[in-house]
Amino acid sequence: MKQPAFHIIKPLLLTGEWSSSRWFSYIGLGIGVLLLLLSLQLFIDIQALVKQTSIRKNGFDYISVTKQITNDNMGLDNRFSPTDLDILRQQPFIQGVAPLISNRFEVVATAGDQIPFASDIFLEALETDFIDTVPPGFDWKPGQPIVPLIFSSDFLEMYNVFAPSYGLPHLSMETASNVIIGLRCEGQKGEQVYRGQIVAFSDRINSLLVPKSFLDWANIELEGLPSANASRVYIKTKDANSADLLNFLARKNYRINKEKTAFGRSKQILQGVIAGLGVFGVLVVGLALLLFSFYLQLMVARSRDNLQLLLTIGYRPDWLSRQVARRFIPVYFLVIGVAMALTQLLQYLFHQVIMFNRPELSSWLHPSVWATAVLLAGLSVMTNWRMVKKLLYGIA
Repeated sequence: MKQPAFHIIKPLLLTGEWSSSRWFSYIGLGIGVLLLLLSLQLFIDIQALVKQTSIRKNGFDYISVTKQITNDNMGLDNRFSPTDLDILRQQPFIQGVAPLISNRFEVVATAGDQIPFASDIFLEALETDFIDTVPPGFDWKPGQPIVPLIFSSDFLEMYNVFAPSYGLPHLSMETASNVIIGLRCEGQKGEQVYRGQIVAFSDRINSLLVPKSFLDWANIELEGLPSANASRVYIKTKDANSADLLNFLARKNYRINKEKTAFGRSKQILQGVIAGLGVFGVLVVGLALLLFSFYLQLMVARSRDNLQLLLTIGYRPDWLSRQVARRFIPVYFLVIGVAMALTQLLQYLFHQVIMFNRPELSSWLHPSVWATAVLLAGLSVMTNWRMVKKLLYGIA
């Protein structure tokens, strides 16, 4: 038979318009969706903030690691042995390890007649893959009179701060690159004088870097000793704020550059809180749908006689279930829409007011948040329809 309009038989369904369970389910669903969407957006925001805390190269972080010096190990050898380096390389969250070797002979640097300056310094060498700025030709061969140098940007800044106190001129990066630096190198086997020239500045490594070939040669030639185990190593990792990495370094009593991992510990705490918030939101959504199922069961139970009569005179169960379920679809979309609007408002306030419009964040919700809201809406509608269909077929 042809099915009439649903509004004709609607009065036969004793829905209980003011049923408290139905309204509590709507409120619970809205709160759960809001908590779930907020936790997802906050997680995305934290990831964006953490990625800005370190200088990256080719998608990797490079951080300095040293051994913790305490009163108990002050007299011990706190350098990294080959075994220590192998253990670091074996960790799945570390993609590379490079020791920072240093000179074993004395070095005095002078700036010639232009800048009356002389100081004992230390030279270090590192694999070029770990250096942020490596110009072409950063190499050295025996007999080459000029040694290329990579100077720390922080060192140049420190010089410019204290230079006026000693009657020395300020230097720009361009001027410093044109200054020929005298390097007087003296060891047990003799003395050599070289000319050094700054060819690049590093924002990552606080040191005066020379080519590794020069340092290996000079340690043997001047001191008669090979390059020693490094007191400092650089590690290459996909995430300097990884919880696994930070926990591993803490267990080994290794010190790291705190600026690189400024958000590391906070990130772990915040992610734990946000994960808990998301799980709570999922539980609230589940309880809301469960409470609504109780309301549907009550509605069907109260309308059982009327529904059996409708089925007896020819109404199909699938048609009735679709019509009953369709009554609640607009409410689901309204509840989830309100939760989305509140989430968007809170994200806008978080970005504009609390984070002062930081460029790595956005005032708009991430596409994954929108996708989650659509998924929740579809899940709610499907759960509602299947529940109604099951109840009606149960009395057919």
